[in-house]
Amino acid sequence: MTVEAMTAADVMSRVLVTVKPDESPLMAWELMRRGSMHHLPVVDSGSRIIGVLTREDIAAHWSGGPAEQSSSQVRQLLTGRRCPHVPPDASLPAVAAVMLESGVDVVPVIGASGTLQGLVTVTDVLVAVAGRRGAASAHEEVPAGMFRLEPVLPPKPSRTAEDQRQGP
Repeated sequence: MTVEAMTAADVMSRVLVTVKPDESPLMAWELMRRGSMHHLPVVDSGSRIIGVLTREDIAAHWSGGPAEQSSSQVRQLLTGRRCPHVPPDASLPAVAAVMLESGVDVVPVIGASGTLQGLVTVTDVLVAVAGRRGAASAHEEVPAGMFRLEPVLPPKPSRTAEDQRQGP
């Protein structure tokens, strides 16, 4: 298959980690750092894209310490920004044109229902142009997966016998 015939669905990343808009920049940074990710989609509860957070977005916003970063929300980092996107059947040249015209290195792929289907990054485009990734065949079903990670707080320490005798 030629590059011109490839579509967003052929080259997009389908397995994604996402965060909700009320997540903290500290948690988003930690997810990106531990997962070696450069892009983190921010979606509402219905998997509709609000924007794509980058490491640069978080670094530019970073001020204060962990307490300050824990009390703000990632939606604040995306306020006032457009989120260019493409449908799954957009040609690879059209995807590249959207990236160039918008000055972004990632575009979400949005399905007919308006939900996030995947992401196409500049790296995905370059891999396809270099001929290192073939398109999924028409009969091959490639499932998408999205993960939302929720923080798990450590359990509260149990009260000792001495604490229990002293009361609440």
